Amino acid sequence: MPPLVSGSDVEAAARLLAGVVRRTPLEHSRGLADRVGGPVWLKCENLQRAGSFKIRGAYTRIARLTDAERARGVVAASAGNHAQGVALAARQLGAEATVFMPEAAPLPKVAATRGYGATVRLGGPTLTEAMAAARAFAAETGSVFIHPFDHPDVIAGQGTVGMEVLEQCPDVATVVVCTGGGGLVSGIAAAVRARRPDVRVVAVQAAGAASFPASLAAGRPVPLASMATMADGIAVAAPGDLTLAHVAGLVDEVRTVSEDDLSRALLFCLERAKLVVEPAGVAAVAAVLADPTAFRPPVVAVVSGGNIDPVLLLKVVQHGMAAAGRYLSLRVRVPDRPGSLAGLLAELAGLSANVLSVEHERTTAQLDLGEVEVGVHLETRGSDHAVEVIAALSRAGYAVRSD
Repeated sequence: MPPLVSGSDVEAAARLLAGVVRRTPLEHSRGLADRVGGPVWLKCENLQRAGSFKIRGAYTRIARLTDAERARGVVAASAGNHAQGVALAARQLGAEATVFMPEAAPLPKVAATRGYGATVRLGGPTLTEAMAAARAFAAETGSVFIHPFDHPDVIAGQGTVGMEVLEQCPDVATVVVCTGGGGLVSGIAAAVRARRPDVRVVAVQAAGAASFPASLAAGRPVPLASMATMADGIAVAAPGDLTLAHVAGLVDEVRTVSEDDLSRALLFCLERAKLVVEPAGVAAVAAVLADPTAFRPPVVAVVSGGNIDPVLLLKVVQHGMAAAGRYLSLRVRVPDRPGSLAGLLAELAGLSANVLSVEHERTTAQLDLGEVEVGVHLETRGSDHAVEVIAALSRAGYAVRSD
């Protein structure tokens, strides 16, 4: 097993990062606290410089290069957040940066990385191919490859999030951490174990990109054959040797969350916490929402990043509203005569269901002569209201089915 990052390593990184990174706020979440039955706090790394925790590890790693190494430039591979962290850190430290990003990387992340002064190259459909391209570039040019998670300096830098959590919430009992390759949770676990070994540390992965469970079971990194998740920032095919060792030795539990869980959590952060968070950054909140009794309070959920494409934000909000029962699609049979549609719409108005769209269907074989099927897409106040709407329409004599 490779040597683990220690608490003193994290403390040294914190001294290096003083005045460079922002000490991000810890915000209380009453909505989560009500569910958990005790205090829940959000560690807002979405408000960090460059929009995520990644600047912490990137700056620590590049700052510790020799002058000769920095003169050769640095190269990285990232879906977005590590890219921006490396680009900003390299600019501050006077190094040229080249970043390989997947072809499907969100455009705002690509633009932001270029805006920090890095040269961006698109390489392959996933982060795996971009990583290979970056390594090849390093071998060809002599640039120093800045790994997104599997390096002691990177882990120590990310671990400063954990130090801040302990200082801001001294009585914390559980820390919940969004997890892709494992650099953040490894660093946080190293910091927490050194000072408060009684605190429970939970890693959370997207179910469609959960590389740690199989790797932990095998005792070695096991690459996923495929990944499918909206949380591109934690879509990592395999952990590294170093992060796997940290998670195996220091992390209490690895949990997974579904796409619906992520959507609901993103919507929750927007509505209740007034925070813009990307899908990867909201994984810890998603885990707490999905199973609140599993986390002993006080709980700190790390909100790891806020760099989200506005187009994706719109889609995720819509998906989250559907997952929360806020959207309801119904097929309702009514007589094919004047006034029938108006009567149905009046019924829905009386139920306080907002009609978003209406369509008629007259050619379905299941319809009787003289019937028409009306498709209505509704906005409701939630799942209980949706059930109430369906029941009320049935009581009014309508034949109703939900899509």
